[in-house]
Amino acid sequence: MRDFRAAVSACVGRRELMLLAGAGTAAGLLPRAARAASATDATLIKAAQAEGAVNTIALPPDWANYGTIIGTFEKKYGIRVNNAAPDDSSAQELQSIRSMKGQSRGPDVVDVGPSFALIGASEGLFRPYKVATWDSIPANMKDPGGLWWGDYFGLVSFGVNRSVAKTAPQSWADLKKPEYKGMVSLNNSPLGAAAAFAAVMAASIANGGSLDDIMPGIQYFAELAKLGNFNPTSATAASIVSGQTPVVINWDYLNLAQAKKSKGMVTIDTIIPEGATPYGAYYCQAISSYAPHPRAAELWEEFLYSDAGQILFLQGFAHPARFADMVKRGVISKELTADLPPPGPYAEALFANNEQSKKAQAALAANWTKMVKA
Repeated sequence: MRDFRAAVSACVGRRELMLLAGAGTAAGLLPRAARAASATDATLIKAAQAEGAVNTIALPPDWANYGTIIGTFEKKYGIRVNNAAPDDSSAQELQSIRSMKGQSRGPDVVDVGPSFALIGASEGLFRPYKVATWDSIPANMKDPGGLWWGDYFGLVSFGVNRSVAKTAPQSWADLKKPEYKGMVSLNNSPLGAAAAFAAVMAASIANGGSLDDIMPGIQYFAELAKLGNFNPTSATAASIVSGQTPVVINWDYLNLAQAKKSKGMVTIDTIIPEGATPYGAYYCQAISSYAPHPRAAELWEEFLYSDAGQILFLQGFAHPARFADMVKRGVISKELTADLPPPGPYAEALFANNEQSKKAQAALAANWTKMVKA
């Protein structure tokens, strides 16, 4: 993990970040070996354009700037992006690969949380591929065999609609106050959504738990539900703006982007909780073993991991995987970084490794539904 720590430290500090270790190559993959290609490779572009489309899944347009990313890709290459089920979870993305094998509408690519990337790799759902910029993706944000690779990362935060919540909560303890009755939501179930899973991990760290013990986080939400403060409605951009879910525990980049989008309509604060070590995670790209548009899938990945694609993530307030490399090379403007949150929390954040994630998922599966009853 030393290489990623050094890279991020150059931009945000010196404290060690704990990231997922790469998973080994899974069995049952397509026979073609992983390879790197250039996004400007005329042969790849021609082959992708001949396929005519790329099937993505679970990419909301207001998530990490995906609406702009999709539009830019389509305009640049003349290839249609079929983005299915934009509000699906990581678990549902994997299920779509399983259930639509051999179908023309099956996913070509997925964007999943790291624990789900490990599941997909172990089941042979992904085929290996390495983008041209592979070497500048930190080693601990990618599978060494090219089965998956991190694309962007963020921290757990509170998004607060100040029209409803007159005082923004600053800590996990604040969320228990009577003034937040019925207000506090996740973006989905932690049993299937990486952002909600991260929220429970963050709550655990803030309440006496650790990366190895998620139970205090489950107990925290059980208490929040008992107090009547936990709202089981899955939060969306529309629900936070309308006030249906006025306090949303979600990724910082989503809350920051929503605040920008809603400016002039409603004020949304983005709070990294005080009094606790921040918790963060990255999402991962992978190409389906059954991709109906395999070359377009490759071109999509090349675009995402080019400097231009990574900057588009950053414009959506998500720190791209190649952030440190791009800062070092001076390709990120000062104007863009001026809009980012202070770097301090990013230097302090904890990230679960694969074994910790698996252990936490097992604890959630065994306890969440029976303990958290809103």
